[in-house]
Amino acid sequence: MSDGIPCLWMRGGTSKGAYFLARDLPADPKSRDDLLLRVMGSPDPRQIDGIGGGDPLTSKVAILGPPTRPDADVDYLFLQVFVDQPLISDAQGCGNILAAVGPAAIERGLVPVKGNQTEVRIHMVNTGEVALARIKTPNGKVSYLGQTGIDGVPGSHAAVALMFRGIEGSKCGELLPTGREVDRIDGVDCTLIDNGMPCVVMQARAFGLTGKESPELLESDADLTARIETIRLEAGRLMGLGDVIHQSVPKMMLVSDPIAEGAIHTRSFIPRRVHAGIGVFAAVTVATACLMPGSPAWSVARRPEDGRYRIEHPTGAAEVYLDLDTNGRVAGAGVIRTARKLFSGFVFPLGSH
Repeated sequence: MSDGIPCLWMRGGTSKGAYFLARDLPADPKSRDDLLLRVMGSPDPRQIDGIGGGDPLTSKVAILGPPTRPDADVDYLFLQVFVDQPLISDAQGCGNILAAVGPAAIERGLVPVKGNQTEVRIHMVNTGEVALARIKTPNGKVSYLGQTGIDGVPGSHAAVALMFRGIEGSKCGELLPTGREVDRIDGVDCTLIDNGMPCVVMQARAFGLTGKESPELLESDADLTARIETIRLEAGRLMGLGDVIHQSVPKMMLVSDPIAEGAIHTRSFIPRRVHAGIGVFAAVTVATACLMPGSPAWSVARRPEDGRYRIEHPTGAAEVYLDLDTNGRVAGAGVIRTARKLFSGFVFPLGSH
């Protein structure tokens, strides 16, 4: 076992990933990424020679370490491992993988248990903000058992409450990096927005779609995906992200009228595959766009009085709570996710004995 790397494989929200301690990986980013590509089995559509699941939602890595700022308990770096390309991106965070960071930090001894419920302040290294997670810890250890269900995950588990402040402009520096609620790209009205995740919000009907099409149908439409990618590349430039051809942001969001008493219905390109659900920060960002009268989201959205926005997606809905200040601006956001430890052990990259 001496050449294996300690690893937790965990489900966080509607994603799965490998959770490592920073001290167990090479400090040099290039060496680290080369190793992680071998661990996950990329590039290969099936990731057959690694632990990745052949899907962007199951090809993710969280790297945890001691906090590098005084108002946090743990550092969390998220890495998206591309499935079919030899690429790893730190250009975004991941709110679903974030849901298991608190439990993983406790499991690995980075954060002590503090009673039946443990609060963990998580420094999201990708974007620089601190998130607060509340973890169920009866009897001195993490419990994953509970009655909370989230769409896209079978069964019920212990709730993980996540609260965010100061995520506006997480990667772009501003909520609206162009200073406008609407930009027109390739004949399509777009809101270029970043409230935790750089996103491009567009109405599905601008592409001749209902917005209720299956992910498989959308992915198989070569003309559609090519046009959305063209818009994405221009949006990335306008958002100050530069050439995003090899980046996982911005996410491309098609929105339409809700169908199940939600606030809005979505299809998320992440950026080229279509998400089976929706990312946490993408849901927060889309909910924020629903409040902007000029946004494509405005005319198709229902705006709940209690601030709880159910963002519908292919497998259900994600509920986001928006905390508004006295000027009606989004001051903070909260979500409920669940997490589960799947295995703990050693992973062996290609070349190990």
